[in-house]
Amino acid sequence: MALIITSIDIYRFSIPMEPFTIATGTMDHAQNVFIRVHTDAGFYGVGECSAFPMIVGETQDTCLVMAKEFARLWKGNDALDIEARLHELHSFTAGNTTIISAFDMALYDIAAKHAGLPLYKFLGGEKREVESDITIGISSPENMAKQAIEFKANGATILKVKLGKNAQTDTQRIKAIRQAIGPDMKIRVDANQGWTFDEAVFALQIIAEQDIEFCEQPMRTWYDDRLPALMQLSPVKFMADESVYNHHDARKQIESGSCHYINIKMAKAGGINEARKIHDVAAAHGIPCMMGGMLESRIALSGKLHFVYASPNIKFYDMDTCMLGHLQDPCVGGVTYDGYKLNISDAVGIGADADDRFLSNCQKWAIS
Repeated sequence: MALIITSIDIYRFSIPMEPFTIATGTMDHAQNVFIRVHTDAGFYGVGECSAFPMIVGETQDTCLVMAKEFARLWKGNDALDIEARLHELHSFTAGNTTIISAFDMALYDIAAKHAGLPLYKFLGGEKREVESDITIGISSPENMAKQAIEFKANGATILKVKLGKNAQTDTQRIKAIRQAIGPDMKIRVDANQGWTFDEAVFALQIIAEQDIEFCEQPMRTWYDDRLPALMQLSPVKFMADESVYNHHDARKQIESGSCHYINIKMAKAGGINEARKIHDVAAAHGIPCMMGGMLESRIALSGKLHFVYASPNIKFYDMDTCMLGHLQDPCVGGVTYDGYKLNISDAVGIGADADDRFLSNCQKWAIS
């Protein structure tokens, strides 16, 4: 049986937020795109992506342009043939993984709805406890320590601290945070490619004294060849982020001895289909993974939680994007938070959709 794609609605899904700063820049709104892929069975699949141009190179506008091209490619084709539909997108364009991830998500939503299952069951998974870290953006050591105290008071047990602006100040940031929160909370750091090799050696050796769980992406990806040497000098474990977009990247990072862990993000991988391949390569080599993200709403976050439930090698959860200052929640249904623990109902498919009231104020294109 085929489910024919009849039309696709595309929305400029901008979510205002408090300014959020990492080593590569600051964003004051989530540059997201939302789609609905309609079928001749009378139901649709939803997809959402979050453009983060400083990391992936796509903007909201480039995503919207490509979305219209993708929609024309898919119209009249079978939504249940996921591999064929994704092959069409990858044959049409190199890269553009962010917007591809939204189309990938919509296909899996349709497939799970057609099967009458929540997505995690469609993927062969089962529910388990998922507790997210909470991210502290780059600021002064004093401000970051104050933020850490507030998160601890709210019940957080794991902090993810953005670094990479200045190695000397970065060490002061971590020292201030650890002194403020005490020894019990976990601290993981993310340099977002911000350090040189020498800066990374300096910073990692000093912050290791503050009991750091791991460091994400210490250097720019063009220094990937120097990661094995850096790993030998670092008392802190490494997690590959921007160095791993697909399962081939994962294989190369693992086999070259360049990481202890891998951060999987849908915007880098192009969605669930490729994310599963990264997960499986890492699992085969005994390399645990983290579920990460950009600035998605609870719609895409719901898709990620389903994926986590079906991915036993994902051991770390950086799934706080909706808690990082989103000033509006455009989602109905979907993920709920119990403190920093994530849950979702057993509604079929992804179990989340956009609020039509929010969509009424969004720019829309209908490809039919």
